[in-house]
Amino acid sequence: MRNLGLLLVLMLHLSWSLSFTVPPPSSHPCLPHQRDALLQFKNSSFITDCRLWSGSYKKTETWDKSIDCCSWEGVKCDELTGHVIGIVLSHGCLTGSLLASPNNGLFHLDRLRWLDLSSNLIDGSLSSLFHLHGLKSLNLAHNNFDGTIPSELFTQLVSLTHLNLSFSGFTGQIPNKISLLSSMVSLELSSYSFPHFIIDGQAFDMLATNLTKLRYLGLDFVDMSDVAVTSFLNLSSSLEHLSLYGHYLHGEFPSQVFHLPNLKHIDLSRNENLTVHLPKTNWSSGLESLDLTYCCGFRGSIPPSFGNLTQLSSIDLSGNLFEGQIPDVFGKLTKLSSLACSSCNLSGSLPMTMFTLPSLLHLDFSLNKLAGPMDPTQMPISIQYLDLSSNDFHGPLPASVFDLVNLISLRLSSNNLSGVIKSDMLSKLTSLEVLDLSNNSLLSLSTSGNDANYSFPQLKEVFFSSCSLRRFPNFFRASGLELLDVSDNMISGGISKREAQGWEKLQSLNLSYNSLTTLEQFPGKRLEFLDLRSNLLQGPILSTCLNLQTPNQQLIRELLISENKLTGNIPSSICNWSSLAILDLSRNNLSGTIPECFGNHNKSLEYVDLQMNNFHGKIPDSIGNNKYLTHLFLNDNCFEGLVSPSLANSSRLEILNLGNNKITDRFPHWLASLPSLQVLILRHNRFHGPLPRSIAPSDFSALRMIDLSGNEFTGTLPTELFRNLRGMTVKPEQRFPLPAQFVYRGIHYFIEEYHISVNVTTKRLELELTKIIAIFVSMDLSNNKFSGQIPEEVGELISLQMLNFSSNNFTGPIPSSFGNLVALESLDISSNKLNGRIPSQMTKLTFLEVFNLSNNELSGPIPHGNQFDTFDNDSYSGNLGLCGLPLSKPCIDHGEAEPPAPLVVKHKGSKELSFWQIAMMGYGSGVVLGLSLGYIVFTTGRPWWLVRIVERDLQYKFTKWIRRNKPRRN
Repeated sequence: MRNLGLLLVLMLHLSWSLSFTVPPPSSHPCLPHQRDALLQFKNSSFITDCRLWSGSYKKTETWDKSIDCCSWEGVKCDELTGHVIGIVLSHGCLTGSLLASPNNGLFHLDRLRWLDLSSNLIDGSLSSLFHLHGLKSLNLAHNNFDGTIPSELFTQLVSLTHLNLSFSGFTGQIPNKISLLSSMVSLELSSYSFPHFIIDGQAFDMLATNLTKLRYLGLDFVDMSDVAVTSFLNLSSSLEHLSLYGHYLHGEFPSQVFHLPNLKHIDLSRNENLTVHLPKTNWSSGLESLDLTYCCGFRGSIPPSFGNLTQLSSIDLSGNLFEGQIPDVFGKLTKLSSLACSSCNLSGSLPMTMFTLPSLLHLDFSLNKLAGPMDPTQMPISIQYLDLSSNDFHGPLPASVFDLVNLISLRLSSNNLSGVIKSDMLSKLTSLEVLDLSNNSLLSLSTSGNDANYSFPQLKEVFFSSCSLRRFPNFFRASGLELLDVSDNMISGGISKREAQGWEKLQSLNLSYNSLTTLEQFPGKRLEFLDLRSNLLQGPILSTCLNLQTPNQQLIRELLISENKLTGNIPSSICNWSSLAILDLSRNNLSGTIPECFGNHNKSLEYVDLQMNNFHGKIPDSIGNNKYLTHLFLNDNCFEGLVSPSLANSSRLEILNLGNNKITDRFPHWLASLPSLQVLILRHNRFHGPLPRSIAPSDFSALRMIDLSGNEFTGTLPTELFRNLRGMTVKPEQRFPLPAQFVYRGIHYFIEEYHISVNVTTKRLELELTKIIAIFVSMDLSNNKFSGQIPEEVGELISLQMLNFSSNNFTGPIPSSFGNLVALESLDISSNKLNGRIPSQMTKLTFLEVFNLSNNELSGPIPHGNQFDTFDNDSYSGNLGLCGLPLSKPCIDHGEAEPPAPLVVKHKGSKELSFWQIAMMGYGSGVVLGLSLGYIVFTTGRPWWLVRIVERDLQYKFTKWIRRNKPRRN
């Protein structure tokens, strides 16, 4: 959505630097001593492998002593004197740093006035630049320098007018000396890498005050958390472009900045802690582009003041909290070419005046609540990018959409559109490159016999998921198609040789969640991503796919064929797939062993999922050669032998699941040193012996889930282990929200939330829960032979949500520190030899839903209050010394316990309701139902919809009950 805005910014920047990037021919030959200096620089510089950088080539290789250096590529000379005043070595495959080197040839370029080494990795020293006191423009963007920016850059090159260090690799503090560049016109210090540049409040105050000629200021992703937003009031009145994209600004942005008389472009996007109040009047009359995506200051409707910005060509207000209908404020913006208001909570329909804008090319109102039938009859014929996806538009898809013949991208997914799209309709859109109509269940495609007569040479990406499609549309076999997604449809049969023809350029194919049965031909010759999950594929298909002697072996990066009916072995030819990064063959009927060569050549592997098959034998040692491996699922197979120690080399490993196999080994102590390991599952194998006691301070520091259940581990639990589990000690309120993991593989984008099965044993039943591992924290040591006391240190793991120590030989009391486990939802310590009382501190565990202390030697009264009033007899059975509710055995020795105060639940704007008040409702519809309602309200603490219903109906139900049971007078 930001493409046009970025294009405008690039065009503006190019207009300022064009004279530097295209040097005019020189009428004076190069001076000999400067020619020799350049050759010395060439010989002392290191040229890296150009294959790592798109569009790069070795420019200095053309420099030759026999040729006038003013004609060398990248060299600019003064026309009158022949002095070298400019060097352009962008994309020159150079690498290095800014450290001093007296042998560097650039020291001799004493009259150099301009240097551009953008998009390079410069080796050797460039500190000689500090002697070029007449230098006007310096661009070192897109490099990989080390360390911070040297202060000499600003104290020596005080004549600089253009400085660009964006994406240069520099990090750390921006020196205060930057304020000495009083002639600066354009300053770019943006960085999307981490760590970022940092500028403190004093440095920015001096910059804003002293750089009075500044027209272009780009500080995207610069850490400005120490900068007061009022400092922006000191910016030069000549400022034309201000870009502050990032997450570091906070406070209330001064609206006076929008009054700067020459301001044309402003970008404050992605500053979620920044409040922005737009002025109602006195905007900069020349404002051309405005990007305020994902700021926090917007409430209510879109301000009408936008209608006065008649010079605007680009507006992006996406991700803000507007509400209501779209006001008719854009009709006067005749120069507007791009308008984006995605994810803004807008409702109603699109104003018709919006479609009369003569220059509109890009319109994005996706992810809103816009409704009604879609009527594009008034849309300007000029529109090229239209995105109305994820709204509530309904009714038939108008044929007039296909009259917008200039469309390049059409996205209407996730609405309620209906109708049939025919080949002749699509054929009108001769410029169309992207078509996304997914998730419109009543929308279908024509599959007539005439489809083959139509071709779509420009079409590159097609998304038609969840549209009740029954067969492949013939007209999608366009020679230029690169991405095709027809997942979650009703396509049956298979991919025949005929079906696979015409996809020569196809790079990504998603056929998941269909009813495919056969795969005769591997589609295309350039495929990078293939998703066949959840189909009906059967037989030894892998022998067909993986034994292909085609270029696919070098290109395929992601192969997903889980949840089918595949049989046979994994052929050794998989070892030749040198680019493979993600392999998912889980939930099939595959058998045999994993090839020994697995991992010898596949050093790009990141994600391997072979779970729920019938593999057997040893886990190959070569699997640890994958230094990029992050996820390894081998659970629910028949693997034997030891855990391969080679996995100790997989320093990026985050998830290791070896559960439900036949592995016989001691605890793999070397796993503790993996710095990224978050999930370790060894359940139901044949592990034995004690847990290691010699644990380094950094061991298991990232672990958040550990499951060792169903083995034969012995001995006491080492306290050092629990002290190291820092990933389980984060306070619940400090947990990060669930991250949607964004993965980029070639042209394929997808969001994957990793789920994992977590088994909770309670009341002699084993329940399998599906949890999102990004937020779930658990420990399961059940069904082993651990002994001794449970360490008090377990109570420090305050982020735990599930804890299971059942069926061991633990003795001693329940640690009172368990009362600190405030996030706990499931606790099972049954079938041990625990004694003593139940700690009263445990009544603070208000999220507890599964609770099992049965079959121990506990004694004394059962605590009351909060969740403890909801557990039944089974939670305490087999403890002959316990007494009190819910058991029938009274606590005679301790006297009659004082009944607890009724629990009270409150929420904003409501009355107070006690547990027993809600239970009284049972007289109207049954005691069991009433008690159940009370249980639901007070055990979950969350169903406010139920509380509101209770409040509304409580008086009516009581009145009805009283009238029905009121004694009659004689």
